[in-house]
Parts: sequence; C-alpha cells; structure tokens
Amino acid sequence: MTSLAGSRPLAALRLGTLVLVTAFALGAPRSAFAGAQAEEVLAPSVVAGLAAAVADQPVPVDYARRPDVKPWIDAMSQRLAPRLANTAERTDFLATVYYEATRAGLDPELVLAVIHHESGFHKYAVSPADARGYMQVMPFWTRLIGTAGQNLFHLRTNLRYGCTILRHYLGIENGDVYRALGRYNGSLGRAEYPTAVMTALSRYRTVPMQTDVARATIPEQPQFALRNVSAAPAR
Repeated sequence: MTSLAGSRPLAALRLGTLVLVTAFALGAPRSAFAGAQAEEVLAPSVVAGLAAAVADQPVPVDYARRPDVKPWIDAMSQRLAPRLANTAERTDFLATVYYEATRAGLDPELVLAVIHHESGFHKYAVSPADARGYMQVMPFWTRLIGTAGQNLFHLRTNLRYGCTILRHYLGIENGDVYRALGRYNGSLGRAEYPTAVMTALSRYRTVPMQTDVARATIPEQPQFALRNVSAAPAR
C-alpha cells in the first residue's frame, strides 16, 4: 500500500516469511507476504474521505444471523475451519470480513484472498517492513487517516483500514483489480502479487467476480465497475 494516482512504486515486491510479534506469538512462526511499502503525501480531500471511511462502525450484534449474510458465513466457515479452528472466533472473523468489505464496496471473497496471501489468516503477523495484522496494514496509515497508535492487530480495526485502502486504490485504478492489488502491495507493474491473490480467490469464490459494487455503503467513495481480470496480466 504505497502509492497514489500517478506515483510509481518505490520498491519491488518482497516475498518471504514473516515473523510474528514476539509479545503475541503463539506456536511456530507463520508464513505471510507483504510488499515494501512507503508513505506518500495525500491531498487533504483524500485524507478527509479516507478518515470518514475508517471511522469506527461496529458490526451489529445480530449481523452473522442475517438472512443475507448467514449463508455466506456458513459456506466460508467450512473452508476456513482448518485455519481457524474455534467456531465462534471463525464466525466473528467472517462476519467482520463481510461487514467491512461490503461497507467499503468490496467483494468479501476478494478480501479473504488478500488475507490468505498477506498473512495466512494470522492475526499477529508482522512483515519486515512492519506491515501488521490480517491485511498487513502499514502503521503510518493510522497517523495519516485515523488516530496515531491505533491497534492494527485488532480484528475490526485491521480489516477496516485494509478494506478502505484497497477500495481507495481500486478507485484510483478505475476498478482494475490487478493494478489495485499491485498498489496495495507496493508492486504496481509486476504480476506476482496480483496473480497470487487471484489464485487464492479461487479457493473462496462462490459466484463469478461481481460486475459492480452496489453493496457499497460509503457515500464518500464513487461506484465503479470491477473488471474480471483473473486471467489478465498486470500492466
């Protein structure tokens, strides 16, 4: 997650094993992926829009039981059981993914694919560049568009930032998922990361890639088409 419209990536993709934060680590270290990311200057209007998007809106208490949400959670729960063994924690995780993804106007299964590749579903993953948590969010984002020092290992905080930032890059790239993923990882113009995420998406895909983001609920961000780029090369 490094660049704005018209900016060139400052570093190439890093693929490697991440370490877990020692204070939180439980069990053996886990593998994950994160790019070499760098902070850039955002226009005040962009900061204001992103700050509004990351404002906390907790998941409603009955959200996981809603008829439009429960079937998706049930389907994804079966697929994630080997990775997240505790049923209650898995349900809470998936409800939060669905809530934050749709709140940002993203496909929840695309968000799962990003998490799959970025952190391997390990809450306390930290990259060599200090990207943190499920969606490997860089700490500078909390100072830039939120509140400095916010806990990026907190489930909802991490997903809210990650989804907001990915949506921001999709807007910059006019819905081009491949290029938006490249920006998210700091590897715009290289195929490795977008290809890996789209491959991971096949594990969670229940329907073809959506052609719009009508489920978006953030008024500050425009609607745009999501291109089905699962077989397209990165530019």
